[in-house]
Amino acid sequence: MSQSLLERQDQAGVATLTLSRPDAYNSLSLELMQALHAELDSIADDINVRCVVIRGSGKGFCAGHDLKQMLGEGEEEYYRCTFDTCSRLMQRVVRLPVPVIAQVHGVATAAGCQLVASADMAVAADNARFATPGVNIGLFCSTPMVALSRAVQPKHAMELLLTGDLINAQRAFDIGLINQLVPEAELETAVDTLAAKIASKSRKTLQIGKQAFYRQRELPLSEAYEFCSEVMVGNMLIDDAQEGIDAFINKRKPEWTHR
Repeated sequence: MSQSLLERQDQAGVATLTLSRPDAYNSLSLELMQALHAELDSIADDINVRCVVIRGSGKGFCAGHDLKQMLGEGEEEYYRCTFDTCSRLMQRVVRLPVPVIAQVHGVATAAGCQLVASADMAVAADNARFATPGVNIGLFCSTPMVALSRAVQPKHAMELLLTGDLINAQRAFDIGLINQLVPEAELETAVDTLAAKIASKSRKTLQIGKQAFYRQRELPLSEAYEFCSEVMVGNMLIDDAQEGIDAFINKRKPEWTHR
C-alpha cells in the first residue's frame, strides 16, 4: 500500500481506509484505484476485519476520476485501463466479504459518488454534496450510472445523470443514496458507532448475508426465495449460528469464532 495515496488504520475489527490526495480532492488516479483495490484484496483475507470504512482526507470525500491525468495521457488504451480498473474496484467493494461504509464530507462527485453508491452503507455530514456532473463536460457518467441506478430509484438516478447538478446531503438522504445525515462535527462519531455495531457481529455471518443480499437481487422472486432458503440452511450449520442461538436462549453474550 502506498502511504502517499492511501492510509489504513485498524481498531476493534474495523479497518479505516483514508484516500490521501487532499490537494486533488482525493480524485481517483489510476494509482490510487490500484492501491485501494489491493488493500481491499488484503482485507478480504483478514479474519480480524469485520467492517471497512472508506473516507477522504482534506476538504472532501472524492471528486471522481483525475481528469488532468486522463487528459494528459490521451490514449484509448489508457482510458480503457482507467475505466476497467474503476469497474473492478467498485465490484470489489460490493463483493468484499465484510460490509463497507462510506464516510462522506465535502464533495462526492462522479466516480466519488459512484464509490458512495457502491458502498453497503453511507453516512454523510450535513455539508456533503453529491453529483454525477460528467454531462456538463461532454463525458456522461456511464460507469457511475451502474452503481447509482442500483442505489436509488431510476428517475432520481436519471435526474442526477442528465442534469449534472449538485444535490445536498438532505436530498441524498431523501432519495436513499445515504443512510444517515449528521452535523459535520459528529460525522466521525456516527461512523465509529455504526462500524462498531457491525464489527460486533460474526464475520462469517456478515459474509453470508452480504453475499446473499447482492446475489438474490439479480434473481426473479421465486428463485430468490429458493436461493435464500438454501443460504439459511447453510447458515444454520455454521458454528457461530449454533453459538448465537444458544447464547440467545440462555440469555448470555455470544462468543464468536467467526466460523
